[in-house]
Amino acid sequence: MIEEYAIVTKCAGTVATLEIERRTACGLCGQKRGCGNATWGKMLGHDSHDFTAENQINAQVGDSVVVGIDEHAVLNSAFYLYIVPLGGLLIGTLAADYLFKNQFYVIIGAVLGLVLGFLWVKGHLIGHDKSGVAFSKKYQAVILRLAEDDSPENHSELVN
Repeated sequence: MIEEYAIVTKCAGTVATLEIERRTACGLCGQKRGCGNATWGKMLGHDSHDFTAENQINAQVGDSVVVGIDEHAVLNSAFYLYIVPLGGLLIGTLAADYLFKNQFYVIIGAVLGLVLGFLWVKGHLIGHDKSGVAFSKKYQAVILRLAEDDSPENHSELVN
């Protein structure tokens, strides 16, 4: 299970909207020197993105939680996101080349195949109703526990 810390921004039934708590590995963001991530952040804004997760622990708005997703689902998603559009591109290219024998139509067929591949992946992984809830439960993030449960005091009790 891949885990990350997030803040609950909205609750609706058994689904919560979350925002990832932004953290850096080196702590140099905001300084004038470093790896360049701060420069990209200033240019692009480091906007946070909301996402939905199953709220099995009944977390409330403002709670800091640990959210998780199965690592096999992440690997499957990456496979779908790369292979299906690429396959659509190749099929669109070959079909247009076979049907039209014109390079312009081959390019249009390739782009159309690529776009249809991405749309299929989006519909398969995210769902068609735009609710943010995944089509398959294995692709849906789940709130595992409150972040306060990960405090150092709780870990010292487990060690002793």
